[in-house]
Amino acid sequence: MKIEQPKITEDIVQVLFQNQFQDAEVKFGYVTIPAGERLPLDGTTVHEEHEYSFIIKGSLSGESGGNPYKIQAGEASYIPAGEYHWCVGGENDCELVYALVKSK
Repeated sequence: MKIEQPKITEDIVQVLFQNQFQDAEVKFGYVTIPAGERLPLDGTTVHEEHEYSFIIKGSLSGESGGNPYKIQAGEASYIPAGEYHWCVGGENDCELVYALVKSK
């Protein structure tokens, strides 16, 4: 199954490194989400990779798999591959590191 990923975050998402292994592909990166910015602008996003994030600064709220959430600095999150989700930055810019892991 091929899942189309919106390209709305290209300007703020930085892939720091990407590596392929025999059984998995890993992307590790950094994002700054401006205060009040919604990603995606409308609707939801979805991708083939499992998403692991750690919030360095600020906070996010949103919905993943139909469940609302709020996460702040010092906390981590996990979004399973194929789960529709969206988020919005809190009162201040949100900085986070993420890993996208795709099993082969």
